[in-house]
Parts: sequence; structure tokens; C-alpha cells
Amino acid sequence: MTRTRKPVGQIAFVGAGPGDPGLLTRRALDALVEADQVVYDRGVPESLLAHVRAQARPDAEFSPAEGVPGDVAKVLISAARSGQNAVHLVAGDPFGHDSVVKEVQAVARTAAHFEVVPGVGQAEGVATYAGVPLPGVRTAADVEDVTALDFEALATAVGRGSLALAVDAGDLAAVRDGLLAAGVDGTTAVGVTGDGTGETQYTTTSTVDSFVAAALGFTGRVVLTVGAAVTDRDKLSWWENRPLYGWKVLVPRTKEQAGVMSARLRAYGAIPCEVPTIAVEPPRTPAQMERAVKGLVDGRYAWVIFTSVNAVRAVWEKFAEHGLDARHFGGVKIACIGDATAEAVRAFGIQPELIPSGEQSSEGLLAEFSPHDEILDPVGRVLLPRADIATETLAAGLTERGWEVDDVTAYRTVRAAPPPAEIRDAIKSGGFDAVLFTSSSTVRNLVGIAGKPHARTVVAVIGPKTAETATEFGLRVDVQPPHASVPDLVEALAAYAVELREKLAAMPAKQRRGSKVQGPTALRFR
Repeated sequence: MTRTRKPVGQIAFVGAGPGDPGLLTRRALDALVEADQVVYDRGVPESLLAHVRAQARPDAEFSPAEGVPGDVAKVLISAARSGQNAVHLVAGDPFGHDSVVKEVQAVARTAAHFEVVPGVGQAEGVATYAGVPLPGVRTAADVEDVTALDFEALATAVGRGSLALAVDAGDLAAVRDGLLAAGVDGTTAVGVTGDGTGETQYTTTSTVDSFVAAALGFTGRVVLTVGAAVTDRDKLSWWENRPLYGWKVLVPRTKEQAGVMSARLRAYGAIPCEVPTIAVEPPRTPAQMERAVKGLVDGRYAWVIFTSVNAVRAVWEKFAEHGLDARHFGGVKIACIGDATAEAVRAFGIQPELIPSGEQSSEGLLAEFSPHDEILDPVGRVLLPRADIATETLAAGLTERGWEVDDVTAYRTVRAAPPPAEIRDAIKSGGFDAVLFTSSSTVRNLVGIAGKPHARTVVAVIGPKTAETATEFGLRVDVQPPHASVPDLVEALAAYAVELREKLAAMPAKQRRGSKVQGPTALRFR
């Protein structure tokens, strides 16, 4: 009788880094994606855990690490013996924690297969994000037990270079006393950073004598940097000095489209809050789109004009239903109202013939669209697949230029459900520093489901039509990019924030206090 051998799982000790999900290594992500069970330390930030959960398998189990190292090791070994892949997710680097080293030793005494995936140490990583270099002789450590520190060695490191320690905020006084007792000059520069590499990272600078008082209010794990290099923060602090750092930005878009804008906002340091205001649904009756697709295949149209990414998606979904692909667009020219729409078309393997070089709007497209010529254009019909609430500007302009227009409802935009009460309150009370509108319908629907943004909120709009609608609703438009695209809109908001900061920095202190300018940029100067 042949026995079926039970599969053996793998154990991985994975370094999560200091908190920013972008600092997870590729191998770390692979191990987490393959995991059946993830045990995580209390030092792993909730934002990073949320990112990991989104990447992990739907049935993966997550639980906090509890008990002594031997207890955690037993959980990992038990999971591996039952055929599961188990991960212990550790803040910083696994070998930066004595307790994790003991766990690895316990696992190594068994037959379980294991690996240790390094991560960026908390102390070193946060020091870099805080703009404090650690050149020359240095010490960087993630400290679990302050009483075990060799303060004489730390004092030597401070005297000859720099020092970075990740400790609990409650241990700062003990670190100060230890450094002073070891002979460190009380006037030596110190930086204390909370929420290291996170969205709300904040660094306060002072001296060995005074850093405990300066860090009053900090909680959880903090990183202490000591030495002359702390004074370089003025020039090297990049994370906290990004243009939109700390700005809470409202993103009212469809669920499918908000992610792209949010990613760009985060790159500039903003904290985006996605509030779906529009839901995209199919037309109530599919007959129009069915005829349009048949007309495309039969050569009925000379042009197809796409005015949105949603229109592109709607046509391609209808193509897929009929087993068609990009080859069936042969002989049909494609025009796109803007760069984002053009990118959506290119994603399906087709290069548009016309994109406005100037204003990316209906007017901009009409300005460059040639009138119909019966000799040069034997087919004189244009397909215009759009939303049910689209304006008539484009269709009317094409008709004036001699084209026959099939204005087809490709999709419907409906108002989304209202956001939670706390979001609505924040919108109306000025809890958001900026709001980004990408269409007239996002303006109308946001006001309809949540109310008007507060007067102190910076209003950024993607183009002139959206600006007109915002003005109609009594909103002050502060930012409008030269080209109507999401990247340009975010870039324009970032440039506005930089201008704001420079303007406030040039003001005398008394004028700053009386300034009507709001938001994180203003608050930093008050």
C-alpha cells in the first residue's frame, strides 16, 4: 500500500520595512501573496497591513503575534506541518529583533523549510525619509529593550558620526538620561520622527537636553536621530517637503477611475479620500449600440469620436460580446477628445488619428476637425458614442461642418449613494484641503450627495466646462491645468501648493497669522 505524502509548507520571516508599502521588496510581496497564514507584529503599521491584505489570497488568515518567541514559532511550525505557507511579518528587518532571531533558531531546529526576507531597518529607513544622512561612523538600531543599550558605545558613535535608534516613545526619557550620563553634549542636535515613512510623518528637531519635551504627544514607535547630520534636514528633508504633503484631498470620481488619480496624489504627499459620485451603467436599451457596432463592421462610419474613457470601454465591451476585436476598426478613423481617452484607445492596439493639440474639449476638437468633403470623404457619417447626459456642443458642431452624426448613448451616468456622515461633514466644514473635479457631472453629483465644499477648500478643475459648472454652483475655481488630463490636474495642484508656500514664506509673521490662506501649507507657517 502506497501512502500519500502530506505536502510540507514553507515558513518565511519577512521584513516589512519602516512602514511605507513601497519599501516592501519583491520577494517580500511574493511570500505574502503565497501565504496561507500571516502573523504580524504590533509594530507593523495598519496602512501597510491594509496594503498586504489587498495583495494576499482571499482566504489567507491574518493574526497578531502574541506571546514569547517560542509561542510564535510553534504557530508557524504547526502551519507548515499542515501544508500551509506561513509568514511572520516583522517591522523593519527580521534580524533587527532579538525575539525574531530566537524564533528563527527555534524553526531551524526542526525539519521545516524556512527563509528570511530582509527589510529596510526602521531606524535607517526613517532617518532617510526624515532627511538625516548617516555618513561615516554610525549606529542604526531597532531597539526592543532600552535597558540593554550600551550608551558608552552610542556616545562614541555620536562623537564620531551619527546615531539613529527606533524606540518606543515612552522610552525617550531613558534614552536621554543614558546619553547624557555617557557624556554626550546636551546641545547636540536631535531629531524625533513619528509615523516614520507614513502619510503623517512628522519630525521635530531640538537637542539632547530638550528632545523629550519637544516630542511630547508622540506615541508608538519613533525614530531618534542624533548628531551633526540632523542639521542637514533643512536641505535634505524630502518626504515631508513634497508639494502636497499632509493635504487631505477629495477625489470625487467613479470607483474605477479614482485609483489612478489617488496614486498620483500620494506621490506628491497628499492623503486622498475617494468618494464615488458617479456610477456607470449600460444604456437602458441596447438597440442603439447594437446598430452602431454593426455599422462599424459594415463600413457605415468614416470616424468614431471618443469623448471619455468610459465611452471607449463601453464600445470595446460591446465588441467583446460579439467576438470582435481591433481588426474590425479597419478603415475607420478615430478621434479622441484628450490624452487620457487616447491612452484608453491605444490600450486596445489602435492609434488615434486626431487628438486636439490645444484645448482638450469639444471646442478644441471641433477646431481641428475638418469639414466634410464629398470627394475626399465618400463616407460622411460619424459615430459619437457618449454618456446619456453629454452636452450637444460636439454633435452640433460636426453637423455644421457637413457631417451626419449618429449620437449614440453608450453608457449612463447615475448619481452614487451619499458618502458616510463624517465625510459629508468634513466636506462642508473645511475638513478637506482640496477637491479635484474631472467633469461637470462630478461637480453636480458631489454637491447633490454631500453638499458644497467649504470656502477654504482649494477647488481644482480639469477643464473649462468643469470650471463653468463649478462656478454655476457657487464654487471658487483656484486651479485649472493648461491641458485637460488627470496628470496635468494633479501637477497643477502641486504647483499651486508650492506657490502658496512661497507666498506665505515671504509674508511677515503678523500677515501670516491674518492670512485667509488655509490648508497644511499655511498652518506650517503660523
